[in-house]
Amino acid sequence: MNIKDLEYFHQLVLEKNFSKVATYFNVSQPTITLAIKRLEEEFQTPLFERDRSHKKLHVTLAGQQLEQHVSLILNELTLAKKEVLRTKEEKLLFGLPPIIGNYFFPTIVTHLISSGLIAQFHTTEAGSDALLKLLLDGSIDFCLLGSLEPLTQRALNAETFASTEFKIIVSKKHPLAQKKAVHFAELKNEQFIVHNEGFIHDKALRLLARHNHFTPDIIYQTNYVHVLKSMVQSNTGIACLSEIALSPNDDLAVLDLLDEDRPKFLLSIVMRSNQVLTPTKEKLLQILRESVYQNK
Repeated sequence: MNIKDLEYFHQLVLEKNFSKVATYFNVSQPTITLAIKRLEEEFQTPLFERDRSHKKLHVTLAGQQLEQHVSLILNELTLAKKEVLRTKEEKLLFGLPPIIGNYFFPTIVTHLISSGLIAQFHTTEAGSDALLKLLLDGSIDFCLLGSLEPLTQRALNAETFASTEFKIIVSKKHPLAQKKAVHFAELKNEQFIVHNEGFIHDKALRLLARHNHFTPDIIYQTNYVHVLKSMVQSNTGIACLSEIALSPNDDLAVLDLLDEDRPKFLLSIVMRSNQVLTPTKEKLLQILRESVYQNK
């Protein structure tokens, strides 16, 4: 068995067409056929069935089971290549959601400068869902992530360091500005400004709406918290934000949520569980811990 055979097999499961797989790898069709034959001999079972009457290829139950393992093997090999090469480069690839970054990044940068690591530090900004995918595929090595539940995947080491509340923000001109707190059900007829999909704030809003049996009226979505706040301030709509996104300087009315089942915004330092830390990465992890606990 060799890795190329597994790559051909994996692509054939996706394409279900020998010619397309051969074209994808720029090899002859017999090359793919022989690779599958070798695997079937190795596992002593058919992995594909040809439906000649309909000119279709079906993956057998054994083939489906093998694919579960092959996809993990190929993913681990891709990760291994990235991580081994990165031990030579000593780049520090870091993911940061914008809202969390606004709160913690200045302190992190101060520590990075004083430790001499700033030149090796490369950041990627995106929503927590997008960063989690980048972390799992090896494109980044560390993240500060927000989540609604603890991150318990076996592939991750997640250290939750804070839990904050979600608040409802409205313009000071809005009738709700006279209140200190609301149940989310009271917001059924309001218009919402939200973060784009992939941001935990969007998930929290939709979860609250689902618990209260209505679909929120979303009039605008944005990646930028300052845009969201500005639109709320102008009374265009209302929004749901975590406490760390709010500042005493915001010209907004901030309302507590009274729902007993309201979600919490969990903040975690996250890395892959199988990642071997170089001394430089150990130093970054120490800086992250010092920075986030200093800012709590």
